[in-house]
Amino acid sequence: MVTILDVARKAGVSKATVSRALNGKVFVSDDVKTRIFKAIEETGYRPNLLARQLATSASRSVGLVITNGLYNGPFFSSMIYQAATCSEVHSRQLVLADGKHSAQDERNAINLLLELRCEAIMIYPKYLSVDELDDIIDACTTPIVVINRELCRHRDQSVFIDHRSSSELMMNYLLDQGHRRIAFVAGSAGSPTGSSRLQGYYAALERAGITPDPALIVTGSWSTESGYDAGRALLASGQAFSCVLAANDDMAIGLAKAFHDAGLRIPDDISLAGFDDSVIGKYFTPALTTIHIPMDDIIRDAVRRILAPQEETPLSTPRRHEGALVIRQSVRSRDTV
Repeated sequence: MVTILDVARKAGVSKATVSRALNGKVFVSDDVKTRIFKAIEETGYRPNLLARQLATSASRSVGLVITNGLYNGPFFSSMIYQAATCSEVHSRQLVLADGKHSAQDERNAINLLLELRCEAIMIYPKYLSVDELDDIIDACTTPIVVINRELCRHRDQSVFIDHRSSSELMMNYLLDQGHRRIAFVAGSAGSPTGSSRLQGYYAALERAGITPDPALIVTGSWSTESGYDAGRALLASGQAFSCVLAANDDMAIGLAKAFHDAGLRIPDDISLAGFDDSVIGKYFTPALTTIHIPMDDIIRDAVRRILAPQEETPLSTPRRHEGALVIRQSVRSRDTV
């Protein structure tokens, strides 16, 4: 096993000099650094990559912070894939850091990426507030962009979807189809995305002169299983409804299973719609009416903002992205409900 002493001998310097060159905290001449890094490469000393990062501050990497609770599902898998491929286009390696289960965990993940000398960091926050994210950017010299959250003080460093207007777009379509008793399955409590989509649901009903019925609102947790449970709860409540809007496609698929188990047909008996335009909804039977969230565009926008800001123009890459209505077979028009 190659040790730091082997590197020192090959470079013709002391072990302490090698350590100083690696930690980057004490000045070491460029000539000595060159000899040390050459010796590291020739001996195959394990910290080779880290040594170069510490000495040159050029890791050629981009960090992404996202909590592990969001890994499980096709929508976020697609997001991570897009982040990796976009980073590769810019000749960077994607480094994924787990935000785990709290705001402090998300801070720890950000600090880890800073310690690894990532050139830039993308954050898909779940727990950190807008004010906390703004404070982190204020204190940091590394380029940071926040995904799916609109910042107040650093709006140009956030790339986000207007979830409320996207929800209103879907609700207006459902109302135009004659539906008046529309149930809503919300996302996890405390989710900014879920809250915005629920606000859009309320706003569209109120604009149509319909008083929202709390009995038609069930809270899920974004998962297919929670959608199934929500469907059973809605049916058990005895409330009348002709349509259900789920806050994401995964929950909509769970709802469909609950309705099928109860002997109900989609859309003949109950219409169903979702959000995100996940792959599974397109190939589900009947194909799911949904809101397309342009996550590919959002990630490309975020990566360009931190790695190639010279390519940015307000017209070609808006920071505020819009959802688009995707009409398929899971919603039917009703003359009366």
